[in-house]
Amino acid sequence: MPKKLVVICLINFLIAAVMGLALRFSFLESIGLNYRFLTHAHSHVAMLGWVYLMLFTLFVHYFIPEKPKIFNRLFWLTEFAVVGMMLSFPFQGYAIISISFSTLHIFCSYYFAYLIFKHQKVNSLVSRKLLKTSLVFMVISTIGVWCLGPAVATLGQASAFYQIAIQFFLHFQFNGWFLIAVIAVFFHLLKVEDTKQFRHFFTLLIVSTVLTFALPIQWFLPHQSLLFINGLGVVLQVVMLYKFIQLIKPKLEVLMTNAHKLMRPMFMFALVCFVLKVLFQSLSIFPAFSEVVYEHRNFVIGFIHLLMLGVISGFLFAFILKSDLVTNSKSLTIGIYSFVLGFLLTEILLLIQGIMFFYGIGMLPNYYLLLFLFSIFLPLGIGLVLFNIINGKKDN
Repeated sequence: MPKKLVVICLINFLIAAVMGLALRFSFLESIGLNYRFLTHAHSHVAMLGWVYLMLFTLFVHYFIPEKPKIFNRLFWLTEFAVVGMMLSFPFQGYAIISISFSTLHIFCSYYFAYLIFKHQKVNSLVSRKLLKTSLVFMVISTIGVWCLGPAVATLGQASAFYQIAIQFFLHFQFNGWFLIAVIAVFFHLLKVEDTKQFRHFFTLLIVSTVLTFALPIQWFLPHQSLLFINGLGVVLQVVMLYKFIQLIKPKLEVLMTNAHKLMRPMFMFALVCFVLKVLFQSLSIFPAFSEVVYEHRNFVIGFIHLLMLGVISGFLFAFILKSDLVTNSKSLTIGIYSFVLGFLLTEILLLIQGIMFFYGIGMLPNYYLLLFLFSIFLPLGIGLVLFNIINGKKDN
């Protein structure tokens, strides 16, 4: 795996984490930046600079044996778009410059999907199916972005059309493109075969991903049928999880043989977060619970971080540990456990405060201070992993 590209991805992640830390500090002291603008910058750099570019690197590494130079050029053009968003969003939010860089990123992603379809040489039908499906979801998700302009022009930002367009993009980015992409790499490493069991899992994964989009629609256009559709999607998702565990259980030990000592706990961390993600999402089958989640921001942020930091980033860190880019050192061990500790402490704090809001108890003592202090572990962990890789001997 190219060291230089992984370093760039981790630098993007570190910057996104520092932005997140600044957002939490802003509840304690003024930081001189618009909170909403900085939130846009934080989310775009985390999603597109860290997750997207890391998946870009993994896909080329594992699925493109000949590696044409166009992929390297496209990586740097995409990083240019990320840096543009990084520098423009904090100061102007959605405006001409930031929208231009966001649009450039979308066109880069279309070209990336085309190049992968053209150059991929994957013998495994399992890997090929998951690889292509993730990219299809990536392209489909951008329909939501293209709908934002017409939504603002016709009905305004407060309209259901505008809100559903945003949710369409986020749902199919997170649950379609990102999640299925990490599963594609994971199953490739596990060497999962094309069996009847896998085909059942694959069908359940696709159908449940589509059906559970009914929940965010229900938030803005309430209808009884949407609750039923989401409920069906949730049930299928639970069955999908059962099939997933059946598929990976006999393969995990082989993958862990002669692996880095931190790889096992990192994979287990990601897998536990994946199980929790499905279980928490399953609670949306109860209408009262789905309303509570939507109305209390703590639960929304907690769930997004569970998926992005726990599941997706957990797998991405495990894939990095699987490579020969890291070296055994105290800094790496402290970095990985610092990241996990920061994630766990902030998630627990968000959950407790969300429950207190729901029951009308009020605020935890020193809540914002604790949230800020616990959040420090996240950029600290990322920075130490980055330090370990930069100081490593391998450079290709």
